[in-house]
This record gives sequence, C-alpha cells and structure tokens, in this order.
Amino acid sequence: MSKVVLLDAGPLGMLTHPRKNPEIKQWLQNLLRSGCIVKVSEIADYEVRRELLRANRFQGIQRLDLLKVTIGFVPITTEVMLTAAELWALARRQGKPTADNKALDADVILAAQALLIRQQGRETVIATTNVAHLEQFVSAQIWTTIN
Repeated sequence: MSKVVLLDAGPLGMLTHPRKNPEIKQWLQNLLRSGCIVKVSEIADYEVRRELLRANRFQGIQRLDLLKVTIGFVPITTEVMLTAAELWALARRQGKPTADNKALDADVILAAQALLIRQQGRETVIATTNVAHLEQFVSAQIWTTIN
C-alpha cells in the first residue's frame, strides 16, 4: 500500500506561492510520481486560507482550491475531533502542550487526522516545516526529507 503524506500548513502555504517556492512544486510532483498519496489536511487548508483571505491573495486561494481538487483532502470529522480532544488532554497530562489552553490547537487536529489514517493500516507521515509538536503523536518530517 502507498504511503500517505498529509500536508501541514507550512508546505501547503508554500504550494500557494509557487514562484517563491519552485522546489516544493517539484517535490510534490516527485512524490506523486513515486506512488505516494498526498493529501491536504482540512485544518491546514483553514490555516493557509485564512491568511490568503486576509492578504487578498486570490491567486493563492485559486491554487489552494485546485490542489484540493487535484490531490484531494482529509476532512475534519467528528471522529477526528474526538481523537484530537484525547491528544490535547494527553499532551497536557504529560506536560507537553502544543498550544495555549484557550487555542483551537490545529496541531492536535492534524495529528488526529494522521493517526486515524494510520489506524486504517496505512503508513502515514505529516509533511511539515516544524516537527516539534506533531512528532509526539505521529510520524512527522520536514517536507524536504520525505521522498
């Protein structure tokens, strides 16, 4: 079965600015050619989209929409949110919170999405620009190291 690569907001944001980040477009094409399944996380879409909207970056929004249609996305479901709540509580019990107690904490939502994919028997890794908060729950790597 093919590895599933779930895009975090860092790499996803870079993909909405291909002229500034040509290396990530090539990276994505190489992953897809190698048979990896690459998906946009809905929580990462939210993080990137809100900034694109704030900055009136309409071409970036179009690129984001096209990417979701082209490679697909992992939606936020009730199961994802229930799992994220468990991860949030676990992180705090262990003294390793990933965000302020009042924050939505996108990292645990993203980790929950990846964890649920992995529980279906699929090798899963989150492509990110910062592994620190994610790696306590699931496999996460700096995007350039995933091939």
